[in-house]
Amino acid sequence: MFENARLGQSVDKATFEAREPGLREELLDAQFRLREAGFSVIVVIAGAEGAGKGETVNLLLNWLDARGIATHALGAPTEEERERPEYFRFWRRLPAKGQVGIFFGSWYTRPIAMHSLGQLDDAGFEDDLRRIVEFETMLANEGVLLVKFWLHITKGQQAKRFKKLTANKDTRWRVSKLDWQYHKTYDAFVNSASRAYRRTSSGPAPWHIIEAWDARYRHLTVAETLLAAINARLAEPAPAPAVPEPLPIPAPRNVISALDLSLAVPEPEYRRELERRQLAIGRLARDLRGSGRSVVAVFEGTDAAGKGGSIRRLTQALDARFYEVVSIAAPSDEERARPYLWRFWRRLPQEGHFAIFDRSWYGRVLVERLEGFCDPADWRRAFGEINAFEEQLVDAGSVVLKFWLTTSDGEQLRRFQEREAMGYKHYKITPEDWRNREKWGAYQAAAAEMIERTSTEIAPWTLVEAEDKLHARLKVLRTVESALERATKGRRG
Repeated sequence: MFENARLGQSVDKATFEAREPGLREELLDAQFRLREAGFSVIVVIAGAEGAGKGETVNLLLNWLDARGIATHALGAPTEEERERPEYFRFWRRLPAKGQVGIFFGSWYTRPIAMHSLGQLDDAGFEDDLRRIVEFETMLANEGVLLVKFWLHITKGQQAKRFKKLTANKDTRWRVSKLDWQYHKTYDAFVNSASRAYRRTSSGPAPWHIIEAWDARYRHLTVAETLLAAINARLAEPAPAPAVPEPLPIPAPRNVISALDLSLAVPEPEYRRELERRQLAIGRLARDLRGSGRSVVAVFEGTDAAGKGGSIRRLTQALDARFYEVVSIAAPSDEERARPYLWRFWRRLPQEGHFAIFDRSWYGRVLVERLEGFCDPADWRRAFGEINAFEEQLVDAGSVVLKFWLTTSDGEQLRRFQEREAMGYKHYKITPEDWRNREKWGAYQAAAAEMIERTSTEIAPWTLVEAEDKLHARLKVLRTVESALERATKGRRG
């Protein structure tokens, strides 16, 4: 591996100076055309220490228009980032459509470094590489252009560069003791990098290995490769508008229609249990702080099934400083300019906190599917993307709770009519609610498929019979209390 990056390729000064002006002009032209296109560009700059990664980033910043480019030189995670899943720091920095994001330090940095130093075993490394493939595949499917550069130098070239920098008092600061430590493990580093290259160089996200010893050759090759990738994408025909499929037909019996909607709780019993459950949840939520855990609660269900009422009974048990209710509506322009999970990654809670989502990422396989807001291929692949997302939440210590609240068709109609008749509830009913009623069966069929494909052992769905609101609220609180009890039994280090 990396044999083609050891050929001693170089570019003389005259050739570089002759090519530079035209290449800069072409790059700027491609960047301006990108601003009107429907995709973003992510550039990953990786490679051995001393390979000129910083110089390459500076070159691109010089040659491109700074108004459409952002550079992310990522070092150790911040405190805010350490309290959330690892990929939070990458998702929050994704560029919008028409823009370029350069990652100088990326999702490759930690796995390769730790594996080469013997701090991550083969199984853990393979798991990290699997997650990288999932992440990059999703970005590519969402239209992001990924251009990944590996800048390569030999071990001898690395030592030469370190010695040259150290010999000059103005540049010796650039070489640290850690850099020399990495030099000693160069061979292990290259072996780990080779494995990462093989596992993650795919059609939608290939690696470009650049021989990096000669700066002029490196600069021209990186710029020309980036230009070719952007121009190739710009030349592709615009995607066709989403074409909705026929609405799904509900099965005679499914996990939702099989629920016993006659379940009810007398109000005196409800009042007594409500107080008991809320006190217990409040105590357990306090115990959660300092445990390294957080809670992500998702509320989905049929319109007027009582999601808001159940959420209110939960938040009444919590300290307002430690929870956020995230109400999800149609995405904003800023959100539409990025992959659909971006807006949810940004709202993940820190340790000891709750994020309560009133509607969620499941909109991709429900309303977006049924209303034709995305292509069939988009919602079909979303099941796997959502499972991978929730796996990351759980691996990072989040307790993921998912509630589907449902009523009968007749009870929904009664509640709609009640909302229209009562002034203080009138805001809750919209023309869209009435339109959705016409697709009652299709929504139930889509929800049943969603539950079947995303109810996992680590993030199962809780189906809530909501014909009786009191029963529904208590079932939600019981589920939350039980999950918090399990979460607070052991403390993460």
